[in-house]
Amino acid sequence: MRAVIQRVASASVTVDNEVISKISKGLMVLVGIGTDDTEADISAITNKILNLRVFNDPKDPDKMWKASVKDIEGEILCVSQFTLLANTTKGNKPDFHKAMSTEPGRNMYANFLEKLGQAYKPERVQDGKFGAMMDVSLTNEGPVTFTIDSRKFEYVDMPPAKPAKGAKSSSAPQSREKSAQPMANP
Repeated sequence: MRAVIQRVASASVTVDNEVISKISKGLMVLVGIGTDDTEADISAITNKILNLRVFNDPKDPDKMWKASVKDIEGEILCVSQFTLLANTTKGNKPDFHKAMSTEPGRNMYANFLEKLGQAYKPERVQDGKFGAMMDVSLTNEGPVTFTIDSRKFEYVDMPPAKPAKGAKSSSAPQSREKSAQPMANP
């Protein structure tokens, strides 16, 4: 599973010109479900959403990164977003084969929402409408945005790099190897 978590002052979801969900201070969470996601992935993402310290200390607002959404008793608005699992490494058309198909995805997302509510307060967890065209509005505080994965980088199969014509092959791409090196002072 992959999630984009945003600290918000407010957020809402509109479907067919009707606001179906809205929250005040808390987290806006976009959730992508992969073809091979399991209960373990739900647990990992749920735990991270509820415990990630993205808010200031409620007792001392000058202390940053001290409180979770649970600590501030904030709200959570979740939106299922299969496009988070898109592979964009080949060509310009996104490939969605790693995203779970509709019905199993709907069931997995419902299970995720249930587990999130059980681990927190169900009345503080809102969601969009699975599979619908939604307008999502939010006021991002900071801005503060994090991307989390239940299993880091397993959703995209990277093709092996091809050496340029006439270039010598090496075990690591030169651009990455050089970018990781600190620059020397002249």
